[in-house]
Amino acid sequence: MEKLIGRESEIYELQQAFNSAKSEFVVIYGRRRVGKTFLVRHFFKDKYTFQYVGAHRETTAVQLQHFAMSLTRYFGKTFGRMKSWAEAFSALQTELESQQSKGRKVIFFDEMPWIDNKQSDFVRSLEYFWNSWAMYRDDIVLVACGSATSWMVDKLIENHGGLHGRITRRIHLHPFSLHECKLYLSDRNIDWDDYQIIQNYMIMGGIPYYLSLLESNLSLQQNVDNLFFRRGALLSGEFDELYNALFSKADRYITIVEALAAHKEGMTRQEIIDTCGISGGGLTRILNNLENCDFITHFSQLGMKTNRVIYKLIDHYTLFYYKFIRNNHSGDENYWMHNFQSRSVEVWEGYSFELVCLTHIFQIKHALGISGIATEVSTWRSKSDNNEKGMQIDLIIKRVDKLTHLCEIKFSEKPYIITADYEKRLKERMQLFTDKTGLYRGVVQTFVTPFGLVKGKHTSMVHSEVTGKDLFAV
Repeated sequence: MEKLIGRESEIYELQQAFNSAKSEFVVIYGRRRVGKTFLVRHFFKDKYTFQYVGAHRETTAVQLQHFAMSLTRYFGKTFGRMKSWAEAFSALQTELESQQSKGRKVIFFDEMPWIDNKQSDFVRSLEYFWNSWAMYRDDIVLVACGSATSWMVDKLIENHGGLHGRITRRIHLHPFSLHECKLYLSDRNIDWDDYQIIQNYMIMGGIPYYLSLLESNLSLQQNVDNLFFRRGALLSGEFDELYNALFSKADRYITIVEALAAHKEGMTRQEIIDTCGISGGGLTRILNNLENCDFITHFSQLGMKTNRVIYKLIDHYTLFYYKFIRNNHSGDENYWMHNFQSRSVEVWEGYSFELVCLTHIFQIKHALGISGIATEVSTWRSKSDNNEKGMQIDLIIKRVDKLTHLCEIKFSEKPYIITADYEKRLKERMQLFTDKTGLYRGVVQTFVTPFGLVKGKHTSMVHSEVTGKDLFAV
């Protein structure tokens, strides 16, 4: 089996569940392709007392048939046709009770959301199985895994029925950080430097499955063409498959991510309502589900109420799709090799690097030496009016010791040069910020760039720097 990279905290949780003196109900969720099943398989080394994998878009009758076949495979007995999930769980309970071996009994349900068809009694039967039997034992480890995060959260984690308060451990599996990507690529003998790894991250994010498709004998540009632009490329149809597998009524989700992709500055809830025509509880549910899948995140606006938070699309693959794949009809199978130095790509890189930084705030704080200091992370924008230009600061780190970092994020293939005009704009922006927010003391300028700044007379206003190397910290 392929080596497991990173995931130390998740392994710790699984180990604690396995070593526990009571029965444990563990829920593992996260977006598709992020490595949930691989984590469970690697930790338990495929040694389950019972395992069942839900089938996508199959009827309850077919799901039950597959369940009976799984019972036969693990317990060596033939089971007849089952009419309900209550009957299926009863059969599983009977077989588990008959086990003579002592020690923990690991039951793994993979892709659990796919099991629960409309009018299915699956959740009610699962509730009864756990509440009437499993939780009173001291040897059961029930692991529920699924990519349809909305189902995992609604039906299990935030269940208000029979499973309320019954989940003993929850593991939200996030995409890899840059550090984990570097470890993963090194293990696969892909010897890229930090700059190339950041470039790749801006396309694929930290999704292990996408990284597993990279070939060590190809350059970064060749790999991108191979996976996205050549005829029959493995990831050319990933977008529709990804969203339709994760969400029911996926078109509503796609409407919102498309709007967010077109507004790199982010959108308030009201702006999303005005643009997409989706509101109320339905919008809340979609935004929560997208955030639980690490497709979007939200930031408070400095000085604004909570209902003025800014939502941003942070899934790099989705952004890359909208920018370069969806409307690409060139037929050029070497599109990326021919265009990766174009102005269009340069503009996209600047924005995508900002998002890399927004998902590595812990590393930025560590580089600034403030990882142990309480902070408030936010964004800020001032809309234009008749007298002044609109301005936005994507990342503000306000410290409890009264220092406020205005983070300027710039992507460059070499040390960045601050010109006289740029220094003037930075000073004007800082003046506008202090005037609008009333924060006149302790406001400092921080630069985040891949290779740092070229020192000169226009860098005197820069308080601190964070480089690409810093973003790879553990």
